[in-house]
Amino acid sequence: MILIGDCGSSKTPEIRKILDEYVDCEVIPLLDIDIELTKGYEGIVLSGAPILLTEEKTDQYIQNTEWIKEIKIPILGICFGHQLIALQYGGFVKKMKEDRAFQDIEIFEESPLFKRLPRIIQMQEDHCEFASVPQNFKLLASSDTCFNEAMQHNELHIYGVQFHPEVSGLQGSLLFENFHEICAHAKN
Repeated sequence: MILIGDCGSSKTPEIRKILDEYVDCEVIPLLDIDIELTKGYEGIVLSGAPILLTEEKTDQYIQNTEWIKEIKIPILGICFGHQLIALQYGGFVKKMKEDRAFQDIEIFEESPLFKRLPRIIQMQEDHCEFASVPQNFKLLASSDTCFNEAMQHNELHIYGVQFHPEVSGLQGSLLFENFHEICAHAKN
């Protein structure tokens, strides 16, 4: 079973709809999740959010998501979730030009998250902030509009994507299928 940490995105039902094709999932509001609650799940997806981290006090989000650094199951952060992962690991979030279009994203590092996907993928953007790549993470993909489109922890199964695979058609669905496979292999 995969836990979807709902950060308030209108796209969270789309995440569930896609994941339901591969695995059972449960949606729980992000700030209701703690380390104990994560037990029994094989992976966690953190959704996007309608708020901007550059305009919010980030303390409550940082304090309430410290479990991100403590759990050992795979995590996939999408947009806001991607930015939260960066903050938890010492990165930063900055404003950028608003991007609400499909973008060509170039994958230049091999990753199980992008298995069976072409080197250039088209994904839907919906953000006006970007996250830095924290220490112990490697940059996987960039676009003309955003440097850190995707990142992966060097040792753990922690991934972040700035784009929204849940509304990006077949390539986005394939990314979720890959994440499900990562979760299935991690528990073995």
